[in-house]
Amino acid sequence: MNIIDIAREVIEIESGEIAALAGHLDEGFEKTIHAILDTKGKLIVSGMGKSGLIGKKIAATLASTGTPSFFLHPGEAYHGDLGMIEPDDILLLISNSGETDEILKLIPFLKAQGNTTISMSGNPDSTLARNTSHHLNVAISKEACPLQLAPTSSTTATLVMGDALAVALMQMRGFRERDFAQFHPGGSLGRRLLTTVSDVMKRDHLPLCSQNDSIKDVIHTITEGKCGLVVITRDKQIEGIITDGDIRRAMEMRENEFFGLQAKDIMSYEPKKITPDTKLTDAAEIMTRHKINSLLVVDAHECLAGIVQMYDLGV
Repeated sequence: MNIIDIAREVIEIESGEIAALAGHLDEGFEKTIHAILDTKGKLIVSGMGKSGLIGKKIAATLASTGTPSFFLHPGEAYHGDLGMIEPDDILLLISNSGETDEILKLIPFLKAQGNTTISMSGNPDSTLARNTSHHLNVAISKEACPLQLAPTSSTTATLVMGDALAVALMQMRGFRERDFAQFHPGGSLGRRLLTTVSDVMKRDHLPLCSQNDSIKDVIHTITEGKCGLVVITRDKQIEGIITDGDIRRAMEMRENEFFGLQAKDIMSYEPKKITPDTKLTDAAEIMTRHKINSLLVVDAHECLAGIVQMYDLGV
């Protein structure tokens, strides 16, 4: 078997196990979702070894999609960090075998404190499954490891079940793009959803001309302005706009008279305008819908306040 065949077999085995995972969903999953939605506390995820690594990712996904969550190492919990767990918190305990000693040691404390517990394991009859409030079955029939030793299909199944939890919870909460952006202000989505046009627009040295300016003056202003356009104004009021595309079309269609033209002869009289408090996503949608690369930003008096372009939006 060559290298590509080995890789293909791994992918086929794991994809098959994931497809079968949907058949394990039952009322336990629904009860788990409702328990998490109803809690006043946090969802704390815990797991040992590879299950712990997957648990960290699940906790991160939950936290970023509207479910307050963090990962707690079971060994550290048993040696002093149990104080991080409050009675209203729900525990998601991950163990493929359901017999992981470090996880099972947490059960007496959690029962005594009255915490709701969720187990995620590949054995519905395991000690862990029988001693938790709800159980999520992530059983697989075959690991992708040829020795059936290294967690492969089992960790993938656990990860996917965690994603199913996160997505179900975000939909039940009505979690939207703007909510996601609140938790990701440094990302491109957060920037576009939370940042306004006033934060990125060009304000100084705007390319301005009057209606009676010559075509040579217009070309010079477009070149100097580096915005690909010139705004035609009078007494700070916007009268129109000329883009570099307008210049090219005028050269082709009015070649003989081109250098005798004035700005008013080729300008567009109804440029697209927005206000400074417009979100970047809304500005991008307007540009996309009208197939343009720039928008004029106006103040409360409809005077030109700036120019925003597609590349300013980070899209």
